[in-house]
Amino acid sequence: MKFEIHYHGELRTEIRHEGSGERIATDAPVDNNGQGRFFSPTDLTASSLAACMMTLIGITAANHNIVLLSMKATAEKTMASNPRRIAQIHIYIEISAGDLTDRHKSVLEAAARNCPVAKSLHPDIEQRLDLRFN
Repeated sequence: MKFEIHYHGELRTEIRHEGSGERIATDAPVDNNGQGRFFSPTDLTASSLAACMMTLIGITAANHNIVLLSMKATAEKTMASNPRRIAQIHIYIEISAGDLTDRHKSVLEAAARNCPVAKSLHPDIEQRLDLRFN
């Protein structure tokens, strides 16, 4: 997949998804000389981890005939300095599903922890995952 990225000045970019034409704007965060009007590139990294985990949970649930009633997540990133980088991403996912056994819960958690984004991030980035099943 290809993406086209344009710099619009004032630390803002626009990313266009070549396949669909959808666009996302980014802005530098306030604590790094930006205006914080849009997601920062590191915000996209943290939220992409959560979205990837949820996607893999959905795929795994379907493959195991687990009925997901709802799922939502929050992602929180912690930055480090010298060098400026993401130090930690904490993902909290709340899953509402039919009757889940402990085995189902383990399978879904393993799917989340092994999503492609999680496996692509540098090992120095601490990834915390908290799952809550309803």
